[in-house]
Amino acid sequence: MDFQLIEQEAWKRKEYFDHYFKHVPCTYSITVKLDITALKDKKLYPTLLYGLTTIVNRHEEFRTAMNENGQVGVFSEMMPCYTIFHKDTQTFSNLWTAYTADYTEFCARYQEDMEHYGNTEGMMAKPNPPENTFPVSMIPWTTFEGFNLNLKNGYDYLLPIFTFGKYQQDNGKYYIPLSVQVHHAVCDGFHTSRFINELQELIDTLGA
Repeated sequence: MDFQLIEQEAWKRKEYFDHYFKHVPCTYSITVKLDITALKDKKLYPTLLYGLTTIVNRHEEFRTAMNENGQVGVFSEMMPCYTIFHKDTQTFSNLWTAYTADYTEFCARYQEDMEHYGNTEGMMAKPNPPENTFPVSMIPWTTFEGFNLNLKNGYDYLLPIFTFGKYQQDNGKYYIPLSVQVHHAVCDGFHTSRFINELQELIDTLGA
């Protein structure tokens, strides 16, 4: 994993970054319904995590972050840090799974992490999360039309945040809500729309 600093003066987004990070700090979220009908024979959560991570790794605007020195750069690769639920304590924990472009291998890594850390309580069940992770949450108890996180220090957080809800059936098809929260300094509506469209295409392909 590399973190390559961005040369600000030569950056094509410099004007936009300065505007939405320094002058008018702005984050936004969009909620969509993904058609997951094609995934009926797949294990849903690892497949969705694989899909998110695959598209995140295609586009640098979803891998742009700030290091501990406040410098902006791009990770060469990202991996998901996701929530799991403990029914006995009604608490959640975070796990992370190393990414691979091979779908079957990624699902195997997910299963291995679940077997090793799935019953470990505490916020970070799998220790030592690397810097190049992005957060994913699952709220399988309710569906929603909109979802927004209100982060006190959110205007300094550049990586995307993803939240899934409960899937529903409609006219023989299955849909799951996905909220995508991003920082406008690095990600415009075009980029978010492209992400969602490519994710849907990948889901359709995985289920084919």
